[in-house]
Amino acid sequence: MLIEVKVPQLSESVSEATLVSWHKKEGDAVSRDENLIDIETDKVVLETPAPADGVLVKIVKGNGDTVTSGELIAQIDTEAKAASGAAKSEPVPPVTAPAAAPAAPAAASSSAAAGSPSPAARKILEEKGITAAEVSGTGRGGRVTKEDAVGANKAKPAAAAAPAVVIAGERPEERVPMTRLRARIAERLIQSKNENAILTTFNEVNMAPVMALRKQYGDKFEKAHGVRLGFMGFFVKAAVAALKKYPILNASVDGNDIVYHGYIDIGIAVGSPRGLVVPILRDADQMSVADVEKKIAEFGQKAKDGKLSLEELSGGTFSISNGGVFGSMLSTPIINPPQSAILGIHATKDRPVAENGQVVIRPINYLALSYDHRIIDGREAVLGLVAMKEALEDPARLILDV
Repeated sequence: MLIEVKVPQLSESVSEATLVSWHKKEGDAVSRDENLIDIETDKVVLETPAPADGVLVKIVKGNGDTVTSGELIAQIDTEAKAASGAAKSEPVPPVTAPAAAPAAPAAASSSAAAGSPSPAARKILEEKGITAAEVSGTGRGGRVTKEDAVGANKAKPAAAAAPAVVIAGERPEERVPMTRLRARIAERLIQSKNENAILTTFNEVNMAPVMALRKQYGDKFEKAHGVRLGFMGFFVKAAVAALKKYPILNASVDGNDIVYHGYIDIGIAVGSPRGLVVPILRDADQMSVADVEKKIAEFGQKAKDGKLSLEELSGGTFSISNGGVFGSMLSTPIINPPQSAILGIHATKDRPVAENGQVVIRPINYLALSYDHRIIDGREAVLGLVAMKEALEDPARLILDV
């Protein structure tokens, strides 16, 4: 029985995806729920599990091909048996093809020898620059048919996915295609730059009170909650406090309308092997510091493993980008549309500052708030950032909600 393998249902915001890497080849045995291929969208890499036990008898779409939701990419025969020995490295024909007796190839004419193409197939393969040895023949005795030749370019590993190296003397260059995620990031950044009136305001915050809390309660916190007490929990809670005071920072633009959100979903920028991703802390205003730290740790591991779901990456009313983990001292973060503001956090460093007429050394972090000046005035942006600063310099405010 032939079972179709199709592209999983993509989200409404994702129109197409790219097949990244087949983990099985034609003729291989597969087990139900075993991952067959990774499919990359502009947000995540999805795994495509085998719908049943059997043999992968046909790959319809190859590495690098663009696909859409529900599109057929392979077929599994639940009654066939996998090839063994050396033959397993070669794709096997679908079970619908006539079976050939062991002596058939030897008795066949030279033009119909095992794996040799028909005249029509040979012409198509020559035009594509593909040899008959690279094609799985489904005709009698393994002969390459016209249909095999037509689909041959799809079953071949996509050359576009491999880097193309151009060497000019002693100055080599390497040209590689953008991943779908990187292309989407580029598109979103250009969209943000072209559509938003972006302005950035800065402030500095003395992180000594937060650092003292972490030192005093860090061990107890980790024992009680099973997660390390980091800085992000404080930054998220400080941002929530500011967004409650100044809801316009949590709003978005829709045409000529301003949409005020009655909830706070904060996107946390996380680095991954594929690039920057922004998973969402849903209802961050209802989360404790422990909840925030646990969720961020979970996001970090999922990003590393490529396991973030489309749902976890969709939405958001405000974002936080922490360039400080990479050593950034100061930057101007770019708004993530359709959001209207983003907080940039940087490395905390000891700096000389003036207090009560004296120069003292304090652990200082520069905060940057980029905002869409179309709907957010400088007053709300500056006061919002000041509210974050005050909450961090006096963490008791976060408990007392003042």
